[in-house]
Amino acid sequence: MTDPIQPQFIEHNLNEIADFKGRLVVFVGKAATLDRYGRRVNRLCKGALSKYVTSSAFEKLTKGQCHVLSSPVGLSAQAIIVCKAERRPKVLQARRAGAEIAKAANDSNLMLLAGTNSRSAEIVYGVCLRRYSFNRHKTSDKPAGIKVSVMVMKHEEVEAEYANKAALTEGTFFTRDLINEPANILTTTEFADRLLALKDLGVEVSVLEEADMAKLGMHALLGVGQGSESPSKMVVMRWNGGGKEAPFALVGKGVVFDTGGISIKPAAGMEDMTMDMGGAGVVAGVMKTLALRKAKANVVGLVGLVENMPDAKAQRPGDIVKSMKGDTIEVINTDAEGRLVLADVLWYAQKTYKPTGVINLATLTGAIIIGLGHENAGVFSNDDGLCKKFLKAAKDEDEGAWRMPLGKAYDKLIDSDFADVKNTGGRPAGSITAAQFLQRFIEPEMPWIHLDIAGVAATKKETDFAPKGASGWGVRALDRLIADNYEA
Repeated sequence: MTDPIQPQFIEHNLNEIADFKGRLVVFVGKAATLDRYGRRVNRLCKGALSKYVTSSAFEKLTKGQCHVLSSPVGLSAQAIIVCKAERRPKVLQARRAGAEIAKAANDSNLMLLAGTNSRSAEIVYGVCLRRYSFNRHKTSDKPAGIKVSVMVMKHEEVEAEYANKAALTEGTFFTRDLINEPANILTTTEFADRLLALKDLGVEVSVLEEADMAKLGMHALLGVGQGSESPSKMVVMRWNGGGKEAPFALVGKGVVFDTGGISIKPAAGMEDMTMDMGGAGVVAGVMKTLALRKAKANVVGLVGLVENMPDAKAQRPGDIVKSMKGDTIEVINTDAEGRLVLADVLWYAQKTYKPTGVINLATLTGAIIIGLGHENAGVFSNDDGLCKKFLKAAKDEDEGAWRMPLGKAYDKLIDSDFADVKNTGGRPAGSITAAQFLQRFIEPEMPWIHLDIAGVAATKKETDFAPKGASGWGVRALDRLIADNYEA
């Protein structure tokens, strides 16, 4: 996988500043007062730093913004990155400042002169989250890896505080790598193998093959993949870090490539459908994070892995399949395949593990992008309490999420003349009818959230904490939900 930066937290030593050869990072508040680190840098560079921070240019910087002073006289450093940040910034301000520093690094090693900044660990977290690049398939011009050292008071305490954030960074990078990987590499078998490797971290992992799922009656899931040479699979990951309580369940859609099947998509943009396993990628990243930080909670993650291809054996519009639950489904459009996968995995999760709650994630509908753009995931829930907890976690972690409606009136749009339900109700309320479909596979009284992440899983533009491509959206929010509500 893409390895995150492993920052070094070092003792206070002003004498090291003059000889550092990368980019020095100095933090200055809006009052333009230099701390002891800033004063040392200012003396060494003959007053260039104080000249800048007392200028109108510095005054115009917003909180967290950076300015680069290149080739400073009197220092071995290539440049000084001046970051406008107070000594006690808010958590999200600190992270955004770190992300801005990461972008200003320009592939140079960094020394952060954090001093007594109370959010030093959060700043470093922002740096590490943003310094991601998926370049494993490039044969040349790969961006250089950089080293980050953090000169900070009580460095051992700050390093300990950063430990959980390091786990989150690794989990997020795992998700990004999976979503960015092309479909000829990340087949259903390769995906399952990468999840099996989580055993090394203490996660219990098992794989159900097509024959296993056929015995269980999971024909909704199996129908999606029957046109592909890649075998359909379901992978179950269990992290047992709590007591004897029932686990919380996370369920992910893992369509490793989606042509639309017989209802084939337009050619333009189809290359983006390598990200249609984004829900499964997020579940995988959360499970890795929980294991790395030894979360004191019981969580089970389940992902349905399929490939939706057109073939003589492929599922056809008009086919009727029977789900594990026993409900029959008329397939109106083979490009509404993710809900078929989730229907069986959701039912299996509930019947097998009796979870305390269920959250499923899927790049499910283009309609959610029309409604919410690329700023927010769509949140559909049957339980106000669980929904409020998740929305709070998402807000605390700065991951956009917006609650959408559910209602029996929408069920009329997916009534079928020939089966219990049809898999799409057409364009009107497309993301809502998809959620209504999934709700049919949720047991009464089971707290449940459906997250439609089609607009946020991967983007064409960079975000605050990620370059363009896979964002890793959801890993931070779901880990926060577990930490705040389900850990002992």
